[in-house]
Amino acid sequence: MANQNNLFPSIGDIAAQTDEIEAKPDDGDGEPGLEITDNEDKVVQEIDSLCMRCEEQGVTRLMLTSIPFFREVIVMSFRCEHCGWSNNEIQSAGAIRAEGTLYTAKILDRKDLDRQIVRSASCELIIPELDLTLPPTNRGQLTTVEGLIRDVVADLSMDQVLRKIQDEDNYKKIQILIDKLKEILGDEEDEEEGQQDQPKKAAELDKPMPTFTVKLDDPAGNSFVEFVGTMSDPKWNLRTYHRTLDQNIALGLVAPEESDRMDTVKQVMVAGAEGSLDPVTEDLITDDEVFIFPGVCSSCGHAIQTHMKKVNIPYFKDILIMSTNCEHCGYRDNEVKSGAAISSQGKRVILKCEDREDLSRDILKSETAGMTIPEIDLVLTHGTLGGRFTTVEGILEQIYEELAEKAFAGDSSELADREKFEAFLKGLKEVKNAERPFTIILDDPLANSYIQNLYAPDPDPNMTIELYDRSFEEDEELGLNDIKVEGYEEDSSGEQGDIVAEAP
Repeated sequence: MANQNNLFPSIGDIAAQTDEIEAKPDDGDGEPGLEITDNEDKVVQEIDSLCMRCEEQGVTRLMLTSIPFFREVIVMSFRCEHCGWSNNEIQSAGAIRAEGTLYTAKILDRKDLDRQIVRSASCELIIPELDLTLPPTNRGQLTTVEGLIRDVVADLSMDQVLRKIQDEDNYKKIQILIDKLKEILGDEEDEEEGQQDQPKKAAELDKPMPTFTVKLDDPAGNSFVEFVGTMSDPKWNLRTYHRTLDQNIALGLVAPEESDRMDTVKQVMVAGAEGSLDPVTEDLITDDEVFIFPGVCSSCGHAIQTHMKKVNIPYFKDILIMSTNCEHCGYRDNEVKSGAAISSQGKRVILKCEDREDLSRDILKSETAGMTIPEIDLVLTHGTLGGRFTTVEGILEQIYEELAEKAFAGDSSELADREKFEAFLKGLKEVKNAERPFTIILDDPLANSYIQNLYAPDPDPNMTIELYDRSFEEDEELGLNDIKVEGYEEDSSGEQGDIVAEAP
């Protein structure tokens, strides 16, 4: 009765229900276990469908289920008994997410090949180590990492014999990729069929596997890569992002006519920034005004805009936020600069984070600040990550992504270092998910960094602020010892006179 109220039962419930049906005794018609009463729902719904290959009647089976920690999906399987053709697809039964998702999984050993993959029709799959990119398809897919690689090998090998004759250059390039994929799978074709098949496979499993990364970039947010254990899996990561205009158009969320109007508005904004429109105004410039500067994307070369806005942080100072977003290639860059004078002292902010509420605190990390989390031995030197204005959770997520990208690069024989780094990443993921208390120490010699005080203007019991005098070495590194703000006009003219007098 529970399944009648649940349209999308979990895979475990479906398996238990299937076991119960198969365990039923034979009812005398020669088909044991297939008796379904009127009060029971079928585990799999069957629909007669036309086979597109032989145009005979086949059967499509539909199963409505939910994947743990993901969402509801519809698994479809078609098979034609006449020609033997079969096809499997998966479709999301949920709505398009408000943000796109980027799943990253590090495949370091053969156990990771069993990770489950849900790939929607709008998902792009990338394996950077092999320079392999699979564009979005017209159907979804439910498979594993190993199954995905085998499908790629089968698709690439299909026309290799003909390609070797007609286009030998592309044949060699594709064959190199096929050989790399087969090395990951550990398969080896026997020269004589049927001889030593099982011993060779067992031996191949003991061989070291080339490590690689699987990325699923889905603007609709309907794809998924399985994690091992919990979401603190150091080999697994999820990042969400805002969709671009082109992605919204591709998903059908924005009509092309609306996009054309938006492009017209952007052209007017750029024209105003370049001065072709009348820039003269008698109105005072307010803090709510956003300045737009045209430029060129450093990644793809298309024209882009940089937005700049002055923001006043309560109980702190004015800052300048600059944001660049390229809608052509997805390049993004955000930077924060101080809008106030240089402080005479440095500042150290110590925050004790105890729950998820602390992760939502605003944090301003300037380009001169360093950050430390003693509980996991995390130390970021001054200037790392540049200037950022985000939340505590946001900056920890960025740190995790930056380190995870470089975590497993290098020789696979460095097992001890890899295990140590995996343990560090696991601790960092626990911290960014607020699964354990931790301490953030933000040290900025220019005092341009800030962490939100939830009790302002009263003191925050979990936060300590220390002011200190900079050393000569710190001032020298920041270039403050050579700054002269008074009488520099006379010095400049005197230096020019000396240069003229010494000239021959």
